[in-house]
Amino acid sequence: MADAAAEGAVTGGENRAQAGGSDSGEAQPELGDPEEPRASAVRQDAEAAPAAAPEVAAETTQEEAAGTVSRPSPRRRLVGVLAVPVRKLGTRARRGRIARAAAASEVQAVETGSAQEVPETRGGMFRSLRVYNYRLFAMGGVVSNVGGWMQRTAQDWLVLDLTKGSATALGVTTALQFLPQLLFGLWGGMIADRYPKRPVLIAAQSIMGLLALTLGVLTLTGNAQVWHVYVMAFALGLVLCVEVPTRQSFVVEMVGRKDLPNAIALNASSFNLARVVGPALAGVLIYALGGTGPIFVLNALSFLAVLGGLALMRTSELTTPEPVARAKGQLREGLRYVMERPDLLLPVLLVGFVSLCAQSFSMSIALMAREVFGAGASSFGLASSMFAVGALVGALMAARRVRPSRKLLIGGALSFGLFQVVTGLAPWYPLYLLLLVPAGVALISVNTTANTSVQLAASPEMRGRVMGIYVLVFTGGAPIGAPVLGWIAELGGPRTGVAVGGVLTMLGVGAAIMLTKAIGRRSRAVVRGGAAAPAGV
Repeated sequence: MADAAAEGAVTGGENRAQAGGSDSGEAQPELGDPEEPRASAVRQDAEAAPAAAPEVAAETTQEEAAGTVSRPSPRRRLVGVLAVPVRKLGTRARRGRIARAAAASEVQAVETGSAQEVPETRGGMFRSLRVYNYRLFAMGGVVSNVGGWMQRTAQDWLVLDLTKGSATALGVTTALQFLPQLLFGLWGGMIADRYPKRPVLIAAQSIMGLLALTLGVLTLTGNAQVWHVYVMAFALGLVLCVEVPTRQSFVVEMVGRKDLPNAIALNASSFNLARVVGPALAGVLIYALGGTGPIFVLNALSFLAVLGGLALMRTSELTTPEPVARAKGQLREGLRYVMERPDLLLPVLLVGFVSLCAQSFSMSIALMAREVFGAGASSFGLASSMFAVGALVGALMAARRVRPSRKLLIGGALSFGLFQVVTGLAPWYPLYLLLLVPAGVALISVNTTANTSVQLAASPEMRGRVMGIYVLVFTGGAPIGAPVLGWIAELGGPRTGVAVGGVLTMLGVGAAIMLTKAIGRRSRAVVRGGAAAPAGV
């Protein structure tokens, strides 16, 4: 809309300058002229000059017809000579003012974090599914997500079975799967920028399917050992270093910028739906099929849905950016790019602080259900499902929105912290279950809004590295925050651990806002200092 208004103003100014003459030779006032008063003198000269030019021409023609041609007066000669240059000067001045205003608006948008606005779009909650490529991607994602949650449940069950119930071995398995993302996540984002994303995803999904099939064969043949599970978990984490930022940044290439918020929300909906269905289905199948081996094989087969969707995509409908050439310092370039952009830095920092407490909150559901309310295994499963249902509802609500907002990002994070505190103080188990639903809504609202904001604000050639940083802070908070809050819960009880986590979440929101402002002021000061340095030399 701003570009259209600017173009209209330029066109209107040119039309007024060209049609400035009148029969009486007087400049006619313009209604609704938006130009500033200090330019009125230039405008009056620009409009008066063309008005006088036809008058001079008419008088000269009459004198020639009468045979009494006389030399024009000096005033008329001067007006005739200056008519066209003054008119052009007025038009150029208007264009310059419009360009300066547009540039100032763009700078202000970047500084306030409101840049990269997305045009309004309509089409309902599932509008991204109208895109052929994304429809294939989403259908394959639903099948693969269910298979992934089934394998996660079966993997935990297998570790407990092989180690006779060792919680330490279970923790080591989880740590090994997340460790590669902490160590090599930034390099994964760089690979996503250097190579076309669809072939990278095909390769990554194929490797993940082979890992699941290998573990399934080892389990079915009775040869599986704990160290096999450790190796497979670490190898899966290595692949996810590349697969996650590549998959996240590939969405915009399928649906474009206007439907990106909807597509990200639908991805979150698919993930949380699988989070509800996958573990329950895995439990039934482990009992029905007599072990965990078939679950791994089924997950391996689920990757065929993703690979088939990627293979059938119409490459002509993908908006694929040019791959970034290999060069030194690309990781530092990605970090510097995020640090210099408040619209990127705020969601990254906010997600980092929230993730410190979000994972511990999910784990605390078991402690609250068992230690505080004395609930059994079935009631614990109900609590986990209520939180997952809330996350699913939040994702579907996010799918109806057409653009992310700073208020929604900050408000969602504060709401999640508040619901953490309230759930920690809940006196009755039914009330605790009800409060888990809005807590899930708030958490998924933060995640989807931050993800969308980061992808919209990042330029295409930097999007992979930016998403690598985002995934790093998103997954990196859990190994730090979970042990600390677990220690607090052990000292003061589960209620204390949950409530402290909520307070830390709200304090983290304030810290993210203040850090963004402080780093933004420092970056602007460095830029101004660098620009002023040549003048002082």
